[in-house]
Amino acid sequence: MFKKLKGIIKTLKDDIRVVFERDPAAKSTMEVILCYPGFHAVILHRIAHYLYNKKLILLPRLISQFNRFITGIEIHPGARIGRGFFIDHGMGIVIGETTEIGDNVTLYQGVTLGGTGKEKGKRHPTIGNNVVIGAGAKILGPFKIGDNVKIGAGAVVLKEIPPNSTVVGVPGRIVVRDVPDYTSADFVEVDLKHHELPDPVADMLKCLQKKIKELEDKIKTLEGGDEG
Repeated sequence: MFKKLKGIIKTLKDDIRVVFERDPAAKSTMEVILCYPGFHAVILHRIAHYLYNKKLILLPRLISQFNRFITGIEIHPGARIGRGFFIDHGMGIVIGETTEIGDNVTLYQGVTLGGTGKEKGKRHPTIGNNVVIGAGAKILGPFKIGDNVKIGAGAVVLKEIPPNSTVVGVPGRIVVRDVPDYTSADFVEVDLKHHELPDPVADMLKCLQKKIKELEDKIKTLEGGDEG
């Protein structure tokens, strides 16, 4: 019993710690405990998940609904969430029943980890370690998002993403691969710069503009030669 209580306290401390690591606005432990809905959502989910694993159904679901009511974050009690999970401005987040989330994962507001139909069994995504998912992103289906992946705001991911990738767009496209691996420490420095992701559409437009300018210059040169 004492060992289990010690584990609960450690998990609680870890959940508070990640808030300070990833949110510069956090000023004190009391502020985090009283004013951070993402923290509240994680704590309530851990209670609901514990009861769910005890084969209880109604009580965990009631806790989940209460969680949704006070935080705006809906997490099914069956979802499995690892250590170092951080929800920043979490209004509108939905996490489905068979979702599995690794360690040191960060979600922003409006993220959906959902399914695509009425099939039974595994129907929600598996999220690896050290993953950052930007605001409004949707990950739909029973596939895996690899370790160290960044998913841009508003992306819609419908297929498996390999580790060390950056994904943007609708549907989600891989625009960067093989970024350096994170260390294996319990808590790593998660790259939260999801606002600095590549924009392949803008890059293509720049290439087209450059090519058009080159063609225009060639035409002017040829026209000048004809006049001579």
